[in-house]
Amino acid sequence: MLQEVIARDDRTRRWEDYVVPQNWDSFTKDDHEVWDLLFARQVDLLGSRVVSAFLDGIDLLKLSHPGVPDVDGLNAILEPRTGWRTVAVPGLVPDDIFFAMLSERVFPVGNFIRTREQLDYLEAPDCFHDMFGHIPMLAHHEYAEMARHIGDLGTAAIAAGEGHRAARIYWHSVEFGLAKEHGELKILGAGLASSFGESHSSLESGEVERLPFSVARAVHTPYRHDAFQPLYLVSQSLERTVEEVLALTPAEMLEL
Repeated sequence: MLQEVIARDDRTRRWEDYVVPQNWDSFTKDDHEVWDLLFARQVDLLGSRVVSAFLDGIDLLKLSHPGVPDVDGLNAILEPRTGWRTVAVPGLVPDDIFFAMLSERVFPVGNFIRTREQLDYLEAPDCFHDMFGHIPMLAHHEYAEMARHIGDLGTAAIAAGEGHRAARIYWHSVEFGLAKEHGELKILGAGLASSFGESHSSLESGEVERLPFSVARAVHTPYRHDAFQPLYLVSQSLERTVEEVLALTPAEMLEL
């Protein structure tokens, strides 16, 4: 289905065309065991190293329940709370489609999970990265509004041929952001929250650079897709990240 969509004229693409059934019943016993292993390992590793809103989201969404979560079950809790819902997709979606989804409070999650041999690294985000890393924070009202606003920023940036500006804001906040909480450095981004290796190094490695977060700095800071990040942006707090991103208009972003 994805190949058929890509073959169409770009002007006719809609985010709905990328949605597929989750086919939850097709997950095997081993798939569910992989989720449970990843979940237990990551919760133990994170401990108090992640912002408290993330841990609250884990509890609210009942993600500790054994096995791969069912998107319908997640949506039954998430949508009444913040207006967000999850949909299944077969893999990465193009940036324009992704930002369009965010702008409508829709988050795509992979309809597959890594194998036991891929526990520590997977090139394409699977349902563990998406559901464990991203969805808990979408149960936080202010953060959920920030994520929707980034969708609007991304749609505007792509229309102006400057999609990288919004992509960098997203990367340095939603995916790989760090934030202070009660004076301690914490994980904010989903890419870090769901990574066994990088969650540790982002906070403790002496070989990476950590600079104060601002939307202007985020726009002008490239990132790596293929390796641990050499640089992280640190916000004064989760609330400060939300405030700065929500205050940014598309026109201001394009002028940074």
